[in-house]
Amino acid sequence: MSKILSPNQLRRMPRYLHALKEMKGDNLLYVNCQTLASRLGLNKEQVRKDIATISSLDGIPNKGRDINILIKDIENILGLKNINNAILVGAGSLGKALLGYKGFLNYGLNIVAAFDNDPKVIGQVINGIKVYDIKDIKKIKDDLNALIGIITTPLKEAEQVAKILEDIGIEAIWNFAPTIIDVNKDIIVANIDMASNLATLSHKLYLKHKKDNKGE
Repeated sequence: MSKILSPNQLRRMPRYLHALKEMKGDNLLYVNCQTLASRLGLNKEQVRKDIATISSLDGIPNKGRDINILIKDIENILGLKNINNAILVGAGSLGKALLGYKGFLNYGLNIVAAFDNDPKVIGQVINGIKVYDIKDIKKIKDDLNALIGIITTPLKEAEQVAKILEDIGIEAIWNFAPTIIDVNKDIIVANIDMASNLATLSHKLYLKHKKDNKGE
């Protein structure tokens, strides 16, 4: 039976994976939950529960779990060994930044093509990825066997792009546009709300300064 992780557990898994790979680089063979929790500044019981959920083997007393096996367990539960081809729509500043990032393959994402409707952008090659005319998206998507669509368009174009991605058979959408897109319920959607994250950051900074000023 596949293990079901909560949204918070899913958010922590990449942090565990990064820390474990660093420990492996330090030639450590085993790790316990206390060490992992201390390294990441997390609660030990929380880490213990997370690791127990995904681990294929029990830990060894006074040693912990095999780091190599634990890395494989996390990679398996996150599907990182299954490389999924993706297409990106919107080759503006944000789109170009994502196309220039080389770390997505570490997380199972392979951007194979980009699309735009701006003649000045169409035909460009960014980090080895060509930008095509949005009119050609169906044929190119099928040729490249892409399952994921990434939306990095302005707000006013996002809904239309989401509909295009739905119509051409995209199975999952990673949406960076500042809106909640409306697509078929069978399509997996992850919305990246940068404005909301920035508001949270600003609010916490405001509270910190307010508290510091009270102490003066």
